[in-house]
Amino acid sequence: MFYRLLSVVQRQRTSRGWQNWSSARSGASAAEAHSVALPAQAQVVICGGGIMGTSVAYHLSKMGWKDIVLLEQGRLAAGSTRFCAGIISTARHLSIEQKMADYSNKLYQQLEQETGIQTGYIRTGSIFLAQTQDRLISLKRINSRLNVIGIPSEIISPKKVAELHPLLNVHDLAGAMHVPEDAVVSSADVALALASAASQNGVQIYDRTSVVHVMTKKGEVTGVETDKGQIECQYFVNCAGQWAYELGLSNEEPISIPLHACEHFYLLTRPLETPLQSNTPNIVDADGRIYIRNWQGGILSGGFEKTPKPIFTEGKNQLEIHNLQEDWDHFEPLLSSLLRRMPDLETLEIVKLVNCPETFTPDMRCIMGESPLVKGYYVLAGMNSAGLSFGGGAGRYLAEWMVHGYPSENVWELDLKRFGALQSSRTFLRHRVMEVMPLLYDLKVPRWDFQTGRQLRTSPLYDRLDAQGARWMEKHGFERPKYFVPPDKDLLALEQSKTFYKPDWFDIVESEVKCCKEAVCVIDMSSFTKFEITSTGDQALEILQYLFSNDLDVPVGHIVHTGMLNEGGGYENDCSIARLNKRSFFMISPTDQQVHCWAWLKKHMPLDSDLLLEDVTWKYTALNLIGPRAVDVLSELSYAPITPDHFPSLFCKEMSVGYANGIRVMSMTHTGEPGFMLYIPIEYALHVYNEVMSVGQKYGIRNAGYYALRSLRIEKFFAFWGQDLNTLTTPLECGRESRVKLEKGVDFIGRDALLQQKQNGVYKRLAMFVLDDHDTDLDLWPWWGEPIYRNGLYAGKTTSSAYSYTLERHVCLGFVHNFSEDTGEEQVVTADFVNRGEYEIDIAGQRFQAKARLYPVASLYTHKRRKEDVELSDLHGK
Repeated sequence: MFYRLLSVVQRQRTSRGWQNWSSARSGASAAEAHSVALPAQAQVVICGGGIMGTSVAYHLSKMGWKDIVLLEQGRLAAGSTRFCAGIISTARHLSIEQKMADYSNKLYQQLEQETGIQTGYIRTGSIFLAQTQDRLISLKRINSRLNVIGIPSEIISPKKVAELHPLLNVHDLAGAMHVPEDAVVSSADVALALASAASQNGVQIYDRTSVVHVMTKKGEVTGVETDKGQIECQYFVNCAGQWAYELGLSNEEPISIPLHACEHFYLLTRPLETPLQSNTPNIVDADGRIYIRNWQGGILSGGFEKTPKPIFTEGKNQLEIHNLQEDWDHFEPLLSSLLRRMPDLETLEIVKLVNCPETFTPDMRCIMGESPLVKGYYVLAGMNSAGLSFGGGAGRYLAEWMVHGYPSENVWELDLKRFGALQSSRTFLRHRVMEVMPLLYDLKVPRWDFQTGRQLRTSPLYDRLDAQGARWMEKHGFERPKYFVPPDKDLLALEQSKTFYKPDWFDIVESEVKCCKEAVCVIDMSSFTKFEITSTGDQALEILQYLFSNDLDVPVGHIVHTGMLNEGGGYENDCSIARLNKRSFFMISPTDQQVHCWAWLKKHMPLDSDLLLEDVTWKYTALNLIGPRAVDVLSELSYAPITPDHFPSLFCKEMSVGYANGIRVMSMTHTGEPGFMLYIPIEYALHVYNEVMSVGQKYGIRNAGYYALRSLRIEKFFAFWGQDLNTLTTPLECGRESRVKLEKGVDFIGRDALLQQKQNGVYKRLAMFVLDDHDTDLDLWPWWGEPIYRNGLYAGKTTSSAYSYTLERHVCLGFVHNFSEDTGEEQVVTADFVNRGEYEIDIAGQRFQAKARLYPVASLYTHKRRKEDVELSDLHGK
């Protein structure tokens, strides 16, 4: 195969439409490209001539940027792009990945007409096989999401599979999903077509030119140094694929790009006796760990084995990617799986076993966005063997990001800033990708956790909590307790429980929630991001007033719930800020916002200010005391009055707890329940925890975890950033207008957009849905991303969900849209529109009735409302 692709590369480099390959409008041939001098300056320099680099160049040039240079160290499309299996698949778990793949599919289909370069695009469709009922449930969930975004898809029977692909053995199948508009393409040709179009739009492309490092000054990109000279530039885009990690570290200011290469195998066969038709559907047999597609009348088949082989851990690499050493012993399990699925292949001659590097990231999601450390340094890499499917869409979103300052979709799940430097250890990456690569085809039930690279960041209480039965989850490298297993529970059975239905931890979390409501619980929430912002004068308040949407000019000791908004009024961050004194503020943000928050604050702070921004996450252990008896525990430990008169809601005091002083105590819980947050200097953490647990015994104290916290916060309609809120969500769309100082005459980022939105109306509203006819014990559970139907028409998706032990119902949060039946365009969503609808939640193809409620925001932060009064009739808004 790769010999054919090599000839394609050579042919296309000299074909019509490719004259502008090496220098802008010079007409130089490919052979002359190496002798042409590099330009002294450019607006953008892109490193990498594979599908990612050419896609970014193509989209930037389409958006009007012309002063662009693309550099490739070898030959164009001669990296991992050349070895790509060529399958475009839109069936993805993440919504943003579905959209990227759908856009790529549509783009590649019209490239040949646009450029005159044949890309080998053939619409084949894909069939995703399910050998188990759990796999079929997973496919049904994906199918529901594909349908509502306009991608045709259906669940089919094994009999239908056999009709679509007669060579398949279907006797062991439970069902399948058919996505008819998936396709195959020649990936090298696509990259060449994108490069050709970009070149015709003015992009200058140079091969055999290596980037040595990126030059920076005062935290901004100033240029690149290559093996053929320097180019001054404002923007640099790292699309170097498997070389992206080393290139990031080679900069004057090293940039962490966590990815690692593994060997990836697939085989090629001679044509069958009756050659396969060019439009034969692609097959994904995830339970068998293989994929299959037509290749010149024969078969191309590879997979993701359980024991992957990481490579280049020491940083040794190739200038261009060549076929690595064959390893038939290693490939044997995948070959056996292929022969079970297609028994007629036993006598077929195998042409080659291809072994090529593929890059993987710590969380199976690609990496894009601007570096938090260097302004103008962008990254698009780490495609987890889906580079062709994502290439068009990812290139478009990154180009939008550079041109407009933000992409048109929420891409937080792919943002480079979701990682910190802690995920860049070579040892961590090597071990993690050995887990990630098999996970691509493993069945992923809700709330699964990575097993490698754990215990990286831990609270001082980790060992103590672990000994008391804590089961752990990981967030941004931080260990957090999910729940606590009582001594009488079968620990092993609980750990192996993986299901789309009612989980085995249901009763455990119920007891923790009950204790939060009737007595007092302790949750270790040390992972939350914590910043201190201070100044010598009044500058801290002045700057923060501009950066945050709520009024921070409050008396010392008061806590303000607020957000950092972007120019469009969307949430870059949702946080709580306590005013410690006239010139000092304490900010608490979500765990995975640590890098993003820091970058956003630094980006918008004046360079000449006397403002001091300090990340103090590691300095404080945070204990959440939740429940009506929390006040009794704290009173005994502090000998200070804790009554509402002395310690009102949303107030912060520094006080002693036990023998430890300097404890920041806040009358808030992040759940709406009564209680306190204790921010404890790390050296006092164990002492304070022991004292709290000792004194709390008489009040029925126990440990609780994040699953209980989730249930409590969702039934109280507490929206969390990263789950319910994102950069495209405004306060007016989620009932938080009271958290915005629109009427105070104070300017802040996003104010103009919110004023405009207030005048024009909102086009989506966050609502709470209580499932009516859902059997918790027997029916599939909602988790997140389920389609919402209003009066039978698609109206949005759930963003998070949990079982409410108070209401004895499932509760989902999600946005309601108003799509025009005629045009499909979005229209204004009023409170009346939400309240008048009849709703259903689609869980893996089955719809359940739900009642919607728009909470009055004031009720979120009052404890006068008794839980027993929260009847379903009230929640329904009747």
